[in-house]
Amino acid sequence: MPRRSLLFSPGDRPELMRKAPRTDADVLCFDLEDAVAPARKDEAREAAGAVLSDPAFEPDAEVCVRLTADEPEADLDALIGGAEADAAGDPLRLDAVMLPKVEEAAAVDRAGTLLVDRGLDPVVFVLVETAEGVLAAREVAAAGATTALVFGAEDLAADVGATRTAEGTEVLYAREHVVLAASAAGVDALDTVHTDFTDETGLREETEFAATLGYDGKLAIHPDQVVPINEAFTPGSDEIEWAEAVLDARDAADRADRGVFEVDGEMIDAPLVARAERVLERAAAAGIRDDAGD
Repeated sequence: MPRRSLLFSPGDRPELMRKAPRTDADVLCFDLEDAVAPARKDEAREAAGAVLSDPAFEPDAEVCVRLTADEPEADLDALIGGAEADAAGDPLRLDAVMLPKVEEAAAVDRAGTLLVDRGLDPVVFVLVETAEGVLAAREVAAAGATTALVFGAEDLAADVGATRTAEGTEVLYAREHVVLAASAAGVDALDTVHTDFTDETGLREETEFAATLGYDGKLAIHPDQVVPINEAFTPGSDEIEWAEAVLDARDAADRADRGVFEVDGEMIDAPLVARAERVLERAAAAGIRDDAGD
């Protein structure tokens, strides 16, 4: 399943959590941290648990919960307790968790253990949003439970005292560092939020740039952001045709025992072959091309 878009829904807003699957987001994330006031934390845990254990809640998307930084164990116990108390005994629909403000691999390991101890899969979206977290990104990405690194530019800027700008040059090094760490570990990389959900043009530009950096997806804070994000991370027909032509030419060159070949006047080398493979992998993940190339 692709992870082009991850949509946050406040954990204390059950009506929004239930509507989230209609947005076509690849990942639905119910937020128990930043989107919930401390006084409403228990209410949010109860509401999220009720939605996740409802048999009518069957989204065609990956479902995760962003845990609170200081009380992940209490969050999980409340969620699972709510599911166990359900009269029908329905299992909790929870595919992963998101762990905020991660600064060391040990925090991911602890989260994985908490999940396993509660009968859940140890799958963790790791949010890197502090200076320490960025510097530890390689070790964090390599932790066994890490499935994706998530870059949080707003908290990072606050942590280092940077001023956020439209160009984003103040967080560019960190943004690139996170995607490099994710790639080295073989896990997905999800880009930061575009905070102005009314600015579709800016969102598209920022998302397209994230894709050029190598990110696999991007965070969304409003349903209207999902479609532009999905489109930016879905290869177009021209890209797919180019990628198919490159791989067909590679196969022909292999059969002829030739190391060098060209496509439409362009000399193709190993990096371009890898790029073509990535394009077709993304197309298959998005459901617009199957693995057989149909």
